Formats: sequence, C-alpha cells, structure tokens
Amino acid sequence: MRLEKQSIVNELRGKMQDATFLILTDYKGLNVAAMNELRGKLRDAQAEFHVVQNSLVRLVAKDLGQAGLEPGLTGPSAMISGRGDVARAAKVLRDFIKDKEKPTIKIGALQGAILSAQDVAMLADLPSREQLYGQLVGTLAAPMQRLVGALNQKLASVVYVLKAYQEQKEKAPQA
Repeated sequence: MRLEKQSIVNELRGKMQDATFLILTDYKGLNVAAMNELRGKLRDAQAEFHVVQNSLVRLVAKDLGQAGLEPGLTGPSAMISGRGDVARAAKVLRDFIKDKEKPTIKIGALQGAILSAQDVAMLADLPSREQLYGQLVGTLAAPMQRLVGALNQKLASVVYVLKAYQEQKEKAPQA
C-alpha cells in the first residue's frame, strides 16, 4: 500500500477506534458550503463529518472487527464519528436532512452494535443526555420532596396545636 494511503488508513483507524458512534451517509448532492455547515453543526455535538473512501473504511472496519458496516459501504460515503452524545449528533443530522433533504443515512454503529438507518432516526427522537439526567434526578428527588412535605405538614400541625393551646390559655380567666 502506498505511503499516502497508509497514512489515510491510520488516520481513519484512529477516528474509528476512538469513536463511540459512527454513522455512514450518502453525501451525494451536497455542495461544499452545505458540508461545511453540517461539519460546524456536528462539531457543536462533539462529532466530525468526513468524506471517506469505501474500500479504506471496509479495510479498517475489518481490522477493528466491525464487519457489519459492509452494507453501508456502497456509493459515495461520508462518515460521522464522535465520542459525545449520539442522540445529539443524530438530532443535528436529522434537522439538517429536514432542511436540505440530504444526506441520506445508510447505516450506523454504536459501541460496536450495528444500527440501521431507522435505528439512527430513532436515536434522534431520544431526549438528550442532559434531559435524561434531569429526569433521573427528578425521579430520585420526588420521594424525598414528598417526605419533606409530609414532615413539614406534621410540624405545622404541632405548631397549630401549640398556638391554639396558647390562645386558649390566654382567653381563660386566670385564677
């Protein structure tokens, strides 16, 4: 293999090894400005967009044990890879596709599991990691809030009884 190709393969191997998720798309019909716009949006989601050569991705995927990507390696391909929140990157991609009607999703991989185009679309519908953390905290905090509310209510009841007792004592004639 030529030195240039070996360098590209090594760079591609590094990106694929470090990535938590990969999404292969068909970028046909996207101009340079649209690709740069998508790159910028994906950068905010801690993901990268690269045009890739199918044969090199096939070679690296085989070396890394991700042979399930083979069906997506036809026609012009671009790879979205990242270590961030896959749902956030999928949302960015979905919104971009709604706006530009391109690119089309071919296949994906999430921590070694192969995802169909429909699976990637479903990931876009998931709440973000921050929203899920918020829901978890709310779920964990709800019983504690109810306990605090119940204890405050009991404490308030005791205060009302003592206040009523004090008022009764003040109204009663002193002997």
